[in-house]
Amino acid sequence: VQLQASGGGLVQAGDSLRLSCAASGHTFTNYAIGWFRRPPGKERDFVAAISQSGGYLYYADSVKGRFTISRDNDKNTVYLQINSLKPEDTAVYYCAAREYYVAGVRSDYEYWGQGTQVTVSS
Repeated sequence: VQLQASGGGLVQAGDSLRLSCAASGHTFTNYAIGWFRRPPGKERDFVAAISQSGGYLYYADSVKGRFTISRDNDKNTVYLQINSLKPEDTAVYYCAAREYYVAGVRSDYEYWGQGTQVTVSS
């Protein structure tokens, strides 16, 4: 499966942003999708994940309440809604896919998109 992340940009603190992850190449509903982010100078960390049907959601504690993951299987797309953006949300955001269950570990994901940059100014 090929993944294409988009929707990043330069925003101000307090703004909202919706990232998209468009998939192609294989049956989209075979895959759980995760979002990760890599802040400047740091490791790539788990943000959120969604099951194949969209019925199970999993979030990192640090983003609960501000981030919402969803998917539209008719459009082969997963979204990450980010509200009340903070400067510490500045990162490259990646989407990734894996078969089987939702996971929060980077190495569990087999397929990766190229990333989209989110920069939050204070």
